[in-house]
Amino acid sequence: MPRRGREGDPVAYLSPAPPRVLAHRGLALEAPENTLLAFLHAVNAGATHVETDVHASADGVAMVSHDDDLARVAGREVAVRQLTAAELRRVQLGAGQGFCSLAEALDAFPTTRFNIDVKSADAVPGTVKAIRDANATSRVLIGSFSQARRISTITQLPGVATSVSASGALRAVHAARAGATSLLARVLAGIDAVQLPMKVAGATVVTPRAIRTFHAVGVEVHIWTINDPVQMERLLDAGVDGIVTDRADLALPIVAARRSTGG
Repeated sequence: MPRRGREGDPVAYLSPAPPRVLAHRGLALEAPENTLLAFLHAVNAGATHVETDVHASADGVAMVSHDDDLARVAGREVAVRQLTAAELRRVQLGAGQGFCSLAEALDAFPTTRFNIDVKSADAVPGTVKAIRDANATSRVLIGSFSQARRISTITQLPGVATSVSASGALRAVHAARAGATSLLARVLAGIDAVQLPMKVAGATVVTPRAIRTFHAVGVEVHIWTINDPVQMERLLDAGVDGIVTDRADLALPIVAARRSTGG
């Protein structure tokens, strides 16, 4: 049974039951990251959840891109915000792919859950519009390094799932490691998941007490970015709910095997 959002509606993002695999920027082994082709490869491998990022184009469209410029992915010294959505779509990223908008991704994969990192303040309006237009609020999770960006986005999408921002992460980890359930519940009020690396400011996230305490306040634990199958197994053994990975092709069979055996 999926949890219910703040408006009482089922949150499809939080289904099926964990553990879950979050395909980091899609599956980019034979496709450029964060493209429709990378998402297709992830979905074809069995992924129900993909992780992605958005910046705003010059004309205010939420465009799927991790970086704020094109230097790494296209060899061009120009910012995403300096080009229109149409111009970004024409940029050659490889394998016949250009940048896609969030709206295009949500439309192309209507049953896929999207974990969306809002990377810039000017991307908030376009992100909200794309999600509303696609009627996709229940199948997305909004995250952001910036608490202000995250709050600005989720307040316009009632009931949407959300993850802790950087400003709350360290307090949450320390409270969870100490087993301070009441404090953690206050720190994570309105939060559905903590999405964290293995360590936050030197504090190990994945301890038995921490996982128990996160679960006690009704919050999932997703760890990034894990590409080693042995480490995936150890994290799942520890009770982690989600693995954020570049290698969904490796993680999905591990999770499927555990489900088939009830492990």
